[in-house]
Amino acid sequence: MRGAKMNDDQPAPDLETLKAEHRRLDSEIAAMQLEPGFDQLELARLKKRKLRLKDLIERIADSSIPDLSA
Repeated sequence: MRGAKMNDDQPAPDLETLKAEHRRLDSEIAAMQLEPGFDQLELARLKKRKLRLKDLIERIADSSIPDLSA
C-alpha cells in the first residue's frame, strides 16, 4: 500500500482487504518473534508496514463518517 492516497480519481482501497493484511502482518510478526535469532531489521520493517496500514485504515474509516458540524 505504498503511497496510497485517496482522491476522487482513485477508489478507496478496500477496507476489509487492508484489515486482513494488517491481521496477516500481526501473525507474521508474532511468529517471527518466536524464532530464535530472528532478524531484528526485518521485524522492524514489518512493524513499520503494519503501523502504516493501521494509519491508512483509520483514515479511511474516519473519512466515511459524515461531518456533522457542516
